[in-house]
Amino acid sequence: MSELTEYLLAIALCSPLFFFIVAVGFRLLDNSASLFLDNEILVDSSYVSGDLIREHIESTEDFKLKRSLKRALTFRKLHNFFMILAVISLPPVIIACFLVTFIA
Repeated sequence: MSELTEYLLAIALCSPLFFFIVAVGFRLLDNSASLFLDNEILVDSSYVSGDLIREHIESTEDFKLKRSLKRALTFRKLHNFFMILAVISLPPVIIACFLVTFIA
């Protein structure tokens, strides 16, 4: 197996893990439950739904809270995007590993 193929295989194996780690980082940055509790808004769980965040963005007059909730919603969307990338990148990596194994 050539060196280029080995490097590409190593990168391919690490890509789903990389996407997952980035997604976890964005989930940790999403502190929407803390924002609600800091502003004396009671929530049921630590995972606040996106609809509830959007509802409070539209209804609140506090500019600082609105900006923080928009940032939390952006982090949530980025978290979902990178989780989708991690899931989508997993099957091609598995297929590539089998192909490299059977070809070599």
